[in-house]
Amino acid sequence: MTTLLSAAALAAAIREGRLTPLALAERCAERIAALEPEIGAFAALDLDRMRREAANEGPRLAGALLAGLPVGIKDIIDTADFPTRRGSPIYADHQPASDATAVRMVRRAGGLVAGKTETTEFAFMHPARTRNPHSAHHTPGGSSAGSAAAVAAGMLPLALGTQTGGSVIRPASFCGVTGFKPSFKLIPVNGIKVFSWSLDTIGLFAAGVRDAAFAMGALTGRDFALPDSSGTPRIAVVDAIATEEASPAAHEALAHAARLLARAGADVRPLALPEAVHAGNAAHGTMQEYEATLALADEWDRHRTLLSETLYTFLDAARAVTPEQYDEARRVARRARHALADAFADVDAIVTFSAPGEAPEGLHSTGIASFNRLWTLMGAPCVNVPGLTGATGLPLGIQIVGRFGRDRVALTVAAMLEDALAAG
Repeated sequence: MTTLLSAAALAAAIREGRLTPLALAERCAERIAALEPEIGAFAALDLDRMRREAANEGPRLAGALLAGLPVGIKDIIDTADFPTRRGSPIYADHQPASDATAVRMVRRAGGLVAGKTETTEFAFMHPARTRNPHSAHHTPGGSSAGSAAAVAAGMLPLALGTQTGGSVIRPASFCGVTGFKPSFKLIPVNGIKVFSWSLDTIGLFAAGVRDAAFAMGALTGRDFALPDSSGTPRIAVVDAIATEEASPAAHEALAHAARLLARAGADVRPLALPEAVHAGNAAHGTMQEYEATLALADEWDRHRTLLSETLYTFLDAARAVTPEQYDEARRVARRARHALADAFADVDAIVTFSAPGEAPEGLHSTGIASFNRLWTLMGAPCVNVPGLTGATGLPLGIQIVGRFGRDRVALTVAAMLEDALAAG
């Protein structure tokens, strides 16, 4: 498998004069040219533009935090220099007039937009054309398929994605890279095609946990520097959410991760989540359905014949959700968040499944979000930690969940697990 591109290491090399933005752009362009026909990670590319920007703005970029790193942008996020097709023929010719806020954050931090990465239709479930870099016959996950695959294939060091259910953590697990879904609204969603305004969260993909922390610091201006020592974090093992859907390999991977964390010095204990938290799973579905019918009202009213059967069927059924049911789901969600905050009083992070198992074979499905929906609803920071494989040799990630607003703590625990997995 291709060596992944470490964003933190590459940026340091550029700042220290051991590498130039143009040389890195050329390296990424060569890799994209070699693998893109097979993987299909990009909805739009302009490698010549990336090279020109790297050449013309090299000194300025080298002094910036991202130092000219090429970044992929999921194709539901608006870009002024690229079309934003949103995975739908409805927007085949759509050219935004401005960048989304997250894209401006990338550019202000000194990142170069390499291209738009493939997304499922409106970031829902109808698969994109992207293939898993580890096996062309297995799904890369969704909806941020192109972003996860581009980083996993070593084509880019960083890529932005979004998560409404499990669309950062699941493809990161399937493709064997770090996926980070930050606390809700930490990265503004202005300029994305919304599916559910109470859930949609912009996240990112990187080679490793420290690369994700480095990128988050560069984008947000916050202190995401991870400590040299993790100390003795209190980590709760949660395996009771849809536990029957986790494969035997996933159960063994979670148990192995817990053992490694304990051996590394963490205080690891089981945690039974309050019933109020479990109730959030059903609330997620109700809220997503109701909000999607409004977020995609124009597409339904004027272009429904251009929707996939998957999305058409979903929206048609979702129209039955009443405002009263939606309002009750919001109340359930609020109670669940309060209950989870109470549960976090005695722990620093949760370790749990990222996905039911390895990437499913076939390209007709992107997998299920059984182990992601609840945490998205909670607005909690989530990290997929790569490093394990399942029975067939495909990647199998472990998820670290943190308390809302404690993103650096979640990343610190994730780095502890990453180091423990590397040490064996």
